[in-house]
Amino acid sequence: MTQPASALPCPFEKRFPSQLVRDDGFFMSLAYNQAIDAWRQDEVPIGAVVVREGEIIGAAHNLRDSSRDPTAHAEILAITQAAHAIGDWRLNEATLYVTKEPCPMCSGAMLMARLGRVVFAVSDPKMGCLGGATDLNTLPRVNHRCEITRGVLERECLELIQAYFKLKRTEE
Repeated sequence: MTQPASALPCPFEKRFPSQLVRDDGFFMSLAYNQAIDAWRQDEVPIGAVVVREGEIIGAAHNLRDSSRDPTAHAEILAITQAAHAIGDWRLNEATLYVTKEPCPMCSGAMLMARLGRVVFAVSDPKMGCLGGATDLNTLPRVNHRCEITRGVLERECLELIQAYFKLKRTEE
């Protein structure tokens, strides 16, 4: 994949986790790799992977800037791929792995898709809506709740995001 001329070189290497242990760390590593792909395309480095029965049914990274689409977040794109892959909008038996706590739009989409579980790396106290700034998952009248796991590969994902924005600020 070639980098756009304006892209900042990504100093982070992709992870190559063992296929023998397909746990939360394994799948978050794949989301992390998606985030690196985002960086290489000069997008905010957030990646997401949707897994069902141990198989990846959706994988994406942010494309908001290049697509000029405010809804082109990694989570939304991965959820859309997953729904197409299984031929149903209900993702009850699926888990979404994402490198940063989802925003209001993405958290809402997860509830609407009835995802069974959401695993994220980095909490977002400013815009996160699964416990950071607020928690859409605990609204009293919501008809579905996702199981939430926080902090998987948190350090690695946080370092990636912070380094990207630090370089962006020095570029301006």
